[in-house]
Amino acid sequence: MRQKLLRDGAQELSYEIREIVKKARILEKYGTQIYWENIGDPIQKNAKIPIWIKDIVVDLSKDDRTYGYCDSKGVLETREFLASRTNELGGTHISANDILFFNGLGDAISTLYNYLEPTSRVIGPSPAYSTHSSAEAANASNSPLTYRLDPDNHWYPDMEDLRNKVQYNPNVVAILIINPDNPTGMVYPKEILDEIVQLAKEFNLFLISDEIYNQITYNGARAYALSEIIDDVPGIAMKGISKELPWPGARCGWIECYNRGKDEQFDRLCKTLDDAKMIEVCSTTLPQLAIPKILGDPRYEEYRNELNLKTGERSRFISETLEEIPELTFNPTYGAFYNTIVFKEGALNHQQILPIYNRDVEALVEEWVDGVSLDTRFVYYLLASTGICVVPISSFCSDLLGFRITLLEEDEALLKHTFNTLRDSIRNYLDS
Repeated sequence: MRQKLLRDGAQELSYEIREIVKKARILEKYGTQIYWENIGDPIQKNAKIPIWIKDIVVDLSKDDRTYGYCDSKGVLETREFLASRTNELGGTHISANDILFFNGLGDAISTLYNYLEPTSRVIGPSPAYSTHSSAEAANASNSPLTYRLDPDNHWYPDMEDLRNKVQYNPNVVAILIINPDNPTGMVYPKEILDEIVQLAKEFNLFLISDEIYNQITYNGARAYALSEIIDDVPGIAMKGISKELPWPGARCGWIECYNRGKDEQFDRLCKTLDDAKMIEVCSTTLPQLAIPKILGDPRYEEYRNELNLKTGERSRFISETLEEIPELTFNPTYGAFYNTIVFKEGALNHQQILPIYNRDVEALVEEWVDGVSLDTRFVYYLLASTGICVVPISSFCSDLLGFRITLLEEDEALLKHTFNTLRDSIRNYLDS
């Protein structure tokens, strides 16, 4: 090419959650049955959408306006509905004009980071969620900037680490929280959120809160929304319906901008995001129109509570199944539908294997594990030996070694088979 085509940050774009699917598809051709524990898609894990929700969507599909453009910021009555829900929580208040719709939160995340000054950094949790860390790092043309979540303290943030990195890195302009957290399943306690708000005040930062799992809590936990605790700090909450309803295929998410009037530069950022969406015209219309009808339906709260109860039951079963292995650091989960399991230091080495009975597949895996991290080596052997597809934690911008699983499998027999097999495979791998 006459000129360089890619910016320096392009190599930071990675998404192991999807990358491992390529390996799994190869194994499927050899007859391996895959158990997909790599991605948070409830529909793929046998979730059934209630008929009353489907009826709402069907009825909307008969309305001609669902086939047309909507307002660039999003359907007005939907934004008014969502602003009212946020205001009911107390804390900061917003209007419909403070809400902007995107084609899923992935669209919102990439757009936000894309319009930040490349030298401005957003510090986020580690283990990191790849969509955030990759997009932020790509914009900065640098490695992701993270603060540590401590597996020996319930995955809570290491606040000393966060403070030091904010204090001694003047390029940090914002702190990201994912609450409940992906990939750990941790729910931020209110006292830690209050401490993060005070840190943002002290260093004149804004806050970003990914709240896609905000309504998915269990085992006695409660996730506080950013609007409840942000006080007068500028901030952006990211929300959507992909996990909560669940309707991931709708690609429908939104951001809520708080305290725009408190800082001129932050207000300009929010206006730029509005302008960027105007250039795209708008986001998907039908899912937006469905939101008030579904979330406002008196049946919805009972439906969501039932889903959370089931997720909590699966969480407890997985805890009982895996926490007995002494070489693992295991934390029970309280929100979202993931768990991150860490191998203790020294548990893994480059000689460990699992039995693979197809010689061609065995040869493939020997190629795949050449030069990879120790947890990736385990993940590839697990995939080839059992068909269980998980994600290595080292791919989540972490120096920890472990793997992430989901709590989504609705088929109880399949759930028990998968995690009993996983438990036995870990034992066999560590003993090999």
